[in-house]
Amino acid sequence: MSVTINDVAKHAGVSMKTVSRVINNESSVRQSTHEKVMASVKALNYRPNNSARSLAGTRSYTIGFIYDNPNAYYVIDMQNGILSACKDRNYELLIHPCNHQSAKLEQELVNLIEHSRIAGVVLTPPFSEMPKVAKILDKMQLPFVRIISGSNQEGRADSCIYIDDRQAAYDISQHLIELGHKNIGFLCGGKEHHSSIERLAGFEQALIDNDIRPKSQLIIEGEYAFESGVQGAQKLLNRKNRPSAIFASNDEIAAGALFAARLMGIAIPEELSIVGFEDSPFSRQTWPKLTTAHQPNQTIAQQAAQLLIAKIQRPHDEIIDEIITRKFSPELVIRDSSAKVCS
Repeated sequence: MSVTINDVAKHAGVSMKTVSRVINNESSVRQSTHEKVMASVKALNYRPNNSARSLAGTRSYTIGFIYDNPNAYYVIDMQNGILSACKDRNYELLIHPCNHQSAKLEQELVNLIEHSRIAGVVLTPPFSEMPKVAKILDKMQLPFVRIISGSNQEGRADSCIYIDDRQAAYDISQHLIELGHKNIGFLCGGKEHHSSIERLAGFEQALIDNDIRPKSQLIIEGEYAFESGVQGAQKLLNRKNRPSAIFASNDEIAAGALFAARLMGIAIPEELSIVGFEDSPFSRQTWPKLTTAHQPNQTIAQQAAQLLIAKIQRPHDEIIDEIITRKFSPELVIRDSSAKVCS
């Protein structure tokens, strides 16, 4: 027979309500009681049934992850990070991909929340940067945490995990400039992502700070996709005065740019330096491996989920009631795809 919460309560010599509080990581339980109950949980090999927990009361023990991103590596990292936090706190994860451009987006989100009884949502770009999504969730009184590109000085009135793309892009650009590159092309990501704006801003600021005038003809609009990198690089490399380096807004774009350069017989990095962003597997699967900025997506997602669960469990905690922000700064990773400019 399976072990029940009543068995744990008897073994620990406490009430079932106390066991429930310990399992739910409620802060009102004394440390000594928490340790005693967890010892009984371990001794009896008790596994909480989250579905039963949700059905037994008004509280849900499932959080949602809503995304619209073509990059499978990014989605898997986010999923694994959120799952890690869920397992630590005995929550389940509901993963829901949907189209951010859909005319039925609002109804889809409402149906998801009502039918699945999720307790809260982790939002990633572009949903995390769409005011109408925040309004829908606020209207339904559903806790959420947003992962967004920017600094924590922007005054948004909800809990966020910020990624300082601008500074990281500045650092990558500075690396290229210090290698002697002045004629640098930039391949943008999708316009709907704030990270595209932030990374371009960091790139342009680094040029300006080094007395290099940004050239609009070297900035190519695109998407966060391999094919976009191929097409964008072809446009840059077919120019009469082609750039000596290309900064791609993410590693997938950079891998596409490297592929295009190879097709044109351009040696990397001897004739052309190429850098990416995020330090995804794309950056390590190319040859040469890509210089990039390490963005710890699993850790970012884990902290977003931890913050969300804290908001769910302690909605009136004075700490949670404040505008809580956490900030990540991707760090420069120098590999073999960048080198001194060819004289």
